[in-house]
Amino acid sequence: MKTNRKLTLSREEMKTYGYKVVDTIVEHFDTQHTKNPFSTASRAEMDNLFLEEAPEQGSDPHDVLDFVTEKVLSEINIASHPKFYSFVPGPSNYISAMSDTLATGFNVFSGGWVASAAAAELEIITINWLLKLFKFPVKKGGGIFTSGGSMANLTALVTARRQKCGDDFSKAVIYMSDQTHSSNIKAIRTIGFRKDQVRIIPTDLEFKMSFNKLKNAVARDQLAGLQPLCIIANAGTTNTGTVDDLREISKICKAENMWMHVDAAYGGGAILSEKGSKALRGIEKADSVTIDPHKWFYQPYEMGCLLVRNHKWLSATFSEKPEYLRDIEGNESEINFYDHGVQLTRRFRALKFYMSVKTFGLKSFREAVSYNIELAEKTEALIRKSKNWEVISPATLAVINFRYNPIDKNLSEKELDAINQKISHNVTNSGEAVLVTTLLQNQVVLRMCLINPRTSIQDVKDTLNLCVSYVQE
Repeated sequence: MKTNRKLTLSREEMKTYGYKVVDTIVEHFDTQHTKNPFSTASRAEMDNLFLEEAPEQGSDPHDVLDFVTEKVLSEINIASHPKFYSFVPGPSNYISAMSDTLATGFNVFSGGWVASAAAAELEIITINWLLKLFKFPVKKGGGIFTSGGSMANLTALVTARRQKCGDDFSKAVIYMSDQTHSSNIKAIRTIGFRKDQVRIIPTDLEFKMSFNKLKNAVARDQLAGLQPLCIIANAGTTNTGTVDDLREISKICKAENMWMHVDAAYGGGAILSEKGSKALRGIEKADSVTIDPHKWFYQPYEMGCLLVRNHKWLSATFSEKPEYLRDIEGNESEINFYDHGVQLTRRFRALKFYMSVKTFGLKSFREAVSYNIELAEKTEALIRKSKNWEVISPATLAVINFRYNPIDKNLSEKELDAINQKISHNVTNSGEAVLVTTLLQNQVVLRMCLINPRTSIQDVKDTLNLCVSYVQE
């Protein structure tokens, strides 16, 4: 192929190529349930398939697309598959996927108002939708879309540090439970806190942060002349879906002048359902909340979000005024989102959330979340009726933990751990489902996260039968 200095295709070439890409995506959405959700390969196998020097000469675009479709997209895990139960699935939706295509195709810079007023306005609008859902003050509150929960948690902790400590955080202490997501530890380390400035609070038998042990830890640090800075509360832990006692934690934070951050990256979407909203009571009292629309709001990756009670906290923490941006500052109502977080260059994340909610309506999202919670409860009931299975952590915000432990066999804990680990290995390696283990109370357990609205109870039954078949073998 001859060189192409302008990096362009003709109008007809673009249309033909674009239609082919859309056809490929449509085929994926339409048939993904018939494929295996899990694919694995060694580095050597991948190198053998893909390793080459960057080509000096170009190739036919359709040949490249065909190669990617056949060799790359066939070697990925399908996080939106109905039988992808592990980690936190990414159910996604077609409207949002196409919205991302629009945002990328137009190469929208979503950092500042002048660069794209419509993009900034849609982020303001959709953030306001979320503020209302979580009962945060809309006029005073604010937020920002991020790449995911990790960046949202980091943004929250930097903001808390700035508001509570100023420039000196040498005596500050952060509190979290032993079930808090690892992204928080990573964020704390990234922004310069020492290991001895973190308190890991044990959880109770329901995997909630021990309220008494939390109060004791705060009191000890105060007596030692330290500054209790922030409590990170969980609203839907990854392991069990557990929600800490948010109302009691808010009372400690208010009494001790501490920042209350709620990591609801997983469980935040439950706010859309009646049962979920009850479970999350007290979240409206937080100073900041992390949610991940690319989880339980059914958006494609990457889309996290941080909400705060006062939008000025963000600008006071992150705003910088370099000389090359001096001509694009708007008035106070015209938000430059690069002043509200770490990124200057930002993709147009708000568009997919906006278009999918406008297309399907919030009621459809509410019904989907309610279905997920009920599906997990049906799964729990199914497991409890079987002589083969034991529930370790009951269905909580669409997460359930269980293990193979037949009542007619007297198996040791060591044997049970080995069997359940083997079940997970065999099921996942079969490619038919993704079902991995976690550790709860020193037991190896199987964990299902059921937030895909396209997962059926029959999918669950088929997977449990598959598990038993491997044991019988």
